[in-house]
Amino acid sequence: HYGKETTKKKYLPKLVTGEWIAAIAMTEPGAGSDLQNIRTTAVDKGDYYLVNGSKTFITNGYLCDVCVVAVKTDPTKGAKGTSLLVIDTSMKGFTKGKPFEKIGLHAQDTCELFFENVEVPKENLLGHECEGFKYMMNELSQERLLVAFTAIAAAEGTLKTTVQYTKDRKAFGKPISELQNTRFKLAELATEVSIGRTFADRCVELHCEKKLDQATASMAKYWLTDLQSKVADECLQLHGGYGYIWEYSVARAY
Repeated sequence: HYGKETTKKKYLPKLVTGEWIAAIAMTEPGAGSDLQNIRTTAVDKGDYYLVNGSKTFITNGYLCDVCVVAVKTDPTKGAKGTSLLVIDTSMKGFTKGKPFEKIGLHAQDTCELFFENVEVPKENLLGHECEGFKYMMNELSQERLLVAFTAIAAAEGTLKTTVQYTKDRKAFGKPISELQNTRFKLAELATEVSIGRTFADRCVELHCEKKLDQATASMAKYWLTDLQSKVADECLQLHGGYGYIWEYSVARAY
């Protein structure tokens, strides 16, 4: 949405084919959601910016080939001094830390990024200087929607495997799916998951119509991730002791 044509032609084809992986680097050790206090700087050196600083908790950070980095081009302006630069791994001084070991999401790498006197061409500026905070706020609705859809898909998948498990698992001489408590629990979860899917689909419609606002996207992210956690918890209980065993997908979902 904000890149120059030369930047788009250089990076987007490789991202589309999957040759390159991208990341966005906002969070810093001393500035999580408080983006106005980021300290990574980009000093104007004429035909390039000199970037110094670090980022943390960056999804795809370790595997990324190119990264959109939030920097301060005017530290005196707080959040309004933020700009966005496209930095790739061919640029000297851009290094990565080891991936963090996390509770979950093991297939998704998360790490620190370091920038030491990285010379970034002026053409790699997205949009205009000091407009980066506004750009991020505009685009985060789509990212929140992505998180929401990951959540509802996980909830649906966990519920589906649990329904099948309760049909296969027998106790008291019959499948546990025939026990009243099991049926009540599954009916409640199925209802909430259906509501969640309807809300998520509506958000996509709004997004395609360019009508999805930040508040609604935030609602989707908040409610559907909570629902994902609830479904994982309830479904694990329906597995009994097997829910605690790693080979069962519900344990990994939990």
